[in-house]
Amino acid sequence: MAQSAPIISWLLDSDPALRWQVERDLLVLPEEQWQATRALTATEGFGRALLDKQDPDGQWAGGAHFPGDFDFEGPEAQPGQGQPYTSTSWSLNSLREWGVPASALGDTAARLERNCRWEYDNLPFWDGEVDACINAYTVSNGVWLGRDMSALAQWFVDHQMEEGGWNCEWVEGSTRSSFHSTLNSLNGLLDYEIATGDTRAHEARKKAEEYLLERRLINRMTTGERIGPWVERLTYPNRWMYSSLRVMDYFVRAYRHDNQRPDPRMLDAINIVRDAQDEFGRWVQGPPLKGRVWFEVDVPQGEQSKWLTLQAMRVLNWWDR
Repeated sequence: MAQSAPIISWLLDSDPALRWQVERDLLVLPEEQWQATRALTATEGFGRALLDKQDPDGQWAGGAHFPGDFDFEGPEAQPGQGQPYTSTSWSLNSLREWGVPASALGDTAARLERNCRWEYDNLPFWDGEVDACINAYTVSNGVWLGRDMSALAQWFVDHQMEEGGWNCEWVEGSTRSSFHSTLNSLNGLLDYEIATGDTRAHEARKKAEEYLLERRLINRMTTGERIGPWVERLTYPNRWMYSSLRVMDYFVRAYRHDNQRPDPRMLDAINIVRDAQDEFGRWVQGPPLKGRVWFEVDVPQGEQSKWLTLQAMRVLNWWDR
């Protein structure tokens, strides 16, 4: 897609966490230039602010996936309230996705090994637990911080459902794959393979990709109808929710890594992304996910979002080329 100078200038006037990705993915600047901007994420803006929220024991908000003060029976835990995003796993996700160098976290991995346990069965942090999404985040964060995550990567091979995906509700008896769980799992396995070169989960990853592609990324296999209104819900931060933009952002990374060309079955999702562009060539923030946060990192609903515009332009540039 065409890149107008005003939009690029608008995107560059942003936090280093976003700016370095514009330089790398849209402007295709030399690596030393975007890496220099990326390094600033440890000392400025969102990255620095979130690093400053870390507890002395290595955690954030005193908990693994939920804050230490979270009341599982209280108002915050009721249906429709979302969930808090201030705990350790969510904070690590943000820092990693913003490009903060692992070196900026020092001995965080070792401190978490000593001090952080999952709310589920008090299991050790780096061993993961039973939730596919949580385990995927843990794989991604572990390889980023230099941990050996091969055992948890193997967990996904061992727990892949017959039709090709994963479902975080498997422990309650679900045997059907979930789009949300599958995409989160795919991101974790791709991060693992890119970081380590270990292909133990490669076949499982490709099988899960095919599960999504057979459904054209957005449809039910049985009826051909949309799987849910959330496929068109473009919002940042997306955290865990499946959308046409988020799944395409995954496939851009995966197909570049695997040296594959775009699959025509992606077209329906691409059209959703393209049709969401406004008259000014930008993308507008959708309904935000509910839940406690440390601070806001994007615009309110209805305003033009630099994060969504970056992601959408990255996806469409790859497709159109």
